[in-house]
Amino acid sequence: MSRLRARCPDCGTLTAVAVSSRYECHVCGRVYAAGLVRVPRAWGAGGEAMAEAAGLELPYPETAIVEEETLAAQSLALAAALPERPLVLGGCCCAHVGAVEGLAARAGGPLAVVWLDAHGDLNTPETSPSGNLWGMPLRMLLDDGAVAAENVALVGARSLDPPEEEFIAASGLHLGTDGVARALAGVERVYVALDCDSLDSSQVACFMPEPGGLSLEQAGRVLRAVAAGTRVAGAGVTGLAPEPANVGVLVRLLAALGL
Repeated sequence: MSRLRARCPDCGTLTAVAVSSRYECHVCGRVYAAGLVRVPRAWGAGGEAMAEAAGLELPYPETAIVEEETLAAQSLALAAALPERPLVLGGCCCAHVGAVEGLAARAGGPLAVVWLDAHGDLNTPETSPSGNLWGMPLRMLLDDGAVAAENVALVGARSLDPPEEEFIAASGLHLGTDGVARALAGVERVYVALDCDSLDSSQVACFMPEPGGLSLEQAGRVLRAVAAGTRVAGAGVTGLAPEPANVGVLVRLLAALGL
């Protein structure tokens, strides 16, 4: 399917057409702020539920499904499949790698990243306790230069490995909600990576819950601040359990982001 045309989730016809960064359905007239790309893979042991969650019925026109045999192939295919403003639904946080790389390669100056996650995702194969690639994607993006540490805010992190804490201290990466404005300073576009384990697990069904997560109200305030601070070039949602009740939560949060 062309990324310029997609199925309208409202009327079901294949008549949602890309108009700049939005999709407009030529039959029912609905307008959508992003095109949906599904990434039903999880790069680690036992992540099948995350992969299944990529099939949740979000009310956005689906422009692509990316499912490759390696993470490198996934990232390349995802970068190539991105609509003008993508909403990526994983899968694990490795789905953000191709999205950020693809957006960073476009014109428009440096890309900021606001990464909401209970974990740092800053390990390497040498430091990872588990060896799961889903614990490494933010570090991958920093190490390959897709995004600079001073343009990244890690929000909601509360389960960090010692090597991740050392990296944060040395890198200049910003932490917490107070770091969002600093990450966005002087940058004209941002990608928001939302791993739902950053949230209160009583309010969303996530794959790897951690105590002390952001309430939906707190997360909404963060996302509204991001949208007010610069242009949202895209977003991704990962780390979910495949529970239909999650759809309403995600719609609410994405609306706070302006999507």
